[in-house]
Amino acid sequence: MNKQLHYFLIFITVLFNAVSYSQEGTADTIPEKVIGLFDDDLPLNVRMSYSFKEIKKKTNDTTFVYTDLSYEAPDGSWLNFETRLRRRGNYRLKNCYFPPIKFKAKKKKVKSTVFEGNKTLKIVMPCLMQKDNSDNVIKEYLAYKLYELISPYHFKTRLMSLALTEERGNKVKEHSVKSFFIEDDKQVAKRFDARVYKRNNHPLNHDPVESVRNALFMYMIGNTDFSQTYQHNMQIIFVGTSIIPLPFDFDMSGFVNSSYAVVSQIKGRDLGLNSVQERMYRGFVRDEAVFYQVRQEYIDLKPEITKLLDDHEKYFDNPKEFSNAKEYILSCYKVLMNKERFKKEIIDQARNE
Repeated sequence: MNKQLHYFLIFITVLFNAVSYSQEGTADTIPEKVIGLFDDDLPLNVRMSYSFKEIKKKTNDTTFVYTDLSYEAPDGSWLNFETRLRRRGNYRLKNCYFPPIKFKAKKKKVKSTVFEGNKTLKIVMPCLMQKDNSDNVIKEYLAYKLYELISPYHFKTRLMSLALTEERGNKVKEHSVKSFFIEDDKQVAKRFDARVYKRNNHPLNHDPVESVRNALFMYMIGNTDFSQTYQHNMQIIFVGTSIIPLPFDFDMSGFVNSSYAVVSQIKGRDLGLNSVQERMYRGFVRDEAVFYQVRQEYIDLKPEITKLLDDHEKYFDNPKEFSNAKEYILSCYKVLMNKERFKKEIIDQARNE
């Protein structure tokens, strides 16, 4: 056997052994796959501690409050890492006891944790210290879950049971509240190989089906506090050549029906609604075939929507809050199931400008 052939056979043998070893591995050499934040619907138990006053006084998007976030792993142990928090929002920041916040963490801090791949997240908190504060959070969380059924383009969310320590100088106040995480818009875009679009864009340029799905969802939950044009409580992404609207922030909706919710005004104009629980379709004119296609989608989804609501009844503190919320959503089907009412209250109300 010549030397070249001899060395070649040795090389093949070593390579084969190396590949076989890497494929077999051991429990020590193959790390267990971490379940992602949005891969589980069970509430995540979380602990945090910070000063509400310090969060509120920060003035821009580059100033943060540093703290530790701890969460309970599936095996019952508690893991923690350093994170940064900053305030966000306008109305809630001014009017709520619990300031709305945005979470940011360095990639290396969240590596091999349930938060891996999510360096930035919004956190939805209760607003006021009222007995229905957690139920309002559950209802707003459910609005996001409902939209998951309606459109493939949506923000993912994860409910959490939050043990929050409010630092007050030398004193502390303990809060136990329901809250939830919202996926960052850049992560949504990444899922669809899309890009986030920040400039204003008229809704008639949006994908027709997605635009009607979006507007009919807003009608279903009784929400007028949004603008597809000016991206108020609405994020726009480009998927290929299609412009897709993604809704968020539903605390002013009739479905949530929070104590602080007020009927929206559009450019200072009263919409003529007496209550946030009154519905008004605010979508734009489209081909009637699109309206009827989306209408049928909603009708077909009724069993799944009902099941989604029923599956979350256990998270409500007040059974009446649950029954009222469920009744409110299902009452929309009185319009959806009646072709004449659908034409009159949806299609004929579509806007031209």
